Amino acid sequence: MAENEEKKVTEAEEVKKAPKAKSAKAKKNKEEAKEQEPLRTEAKAELNNYGATPRKVRLVIDLVRGKDIDEAYAILDNTSKICAPAIKKLIKSCEANAVNNFHMKREGLYIASITANDAMKLKRILPRAKGSASGLVKRWSHIYVTLKNREAK
Repeated sequence: MAENEEKKVTEAEEVKKAPKAKSAKAKKNKEEAKEQEPLRTEAKAELNNYGATPRKVRLVIDLVRGKDIDEAYAILDNTSKICAPAIKKLIKSCEANAVNNFHMKREGLYIASITANDAMKLKRILPRAKGSASGLVKRWSHIYVTLKNREAK
């Protein structure tokens, strides 16, 4: 009796293991098929409320617009503007979205569009002579990046 029960338990375990192996192979095949075809043709990322004026940010983003990502990283590494590291980080985030989420190939990625727009404005008071004051507006910016693949035009 005990031997029959042990056989039933081992058979039940084998039955449970067999479908899992098949489903794991099926999942791998599906993942490989997904890796071959990109899910989208472009990837996007945005940086909201960055503490620099859009005019200053545009000076840097104009340097990298239309460039490959490796070339853009090299340009940003050698740019002495304060917003260059933040823009580089944003482009890396967009690259990660493209490669990991949408299965795009890293080699062909380029910066299709990059823009800087107005965000919130902080209104402050600047003390002046004879007890008066004048306004001071601290402007912030939103930065948007879109990466595309050169082959997928």
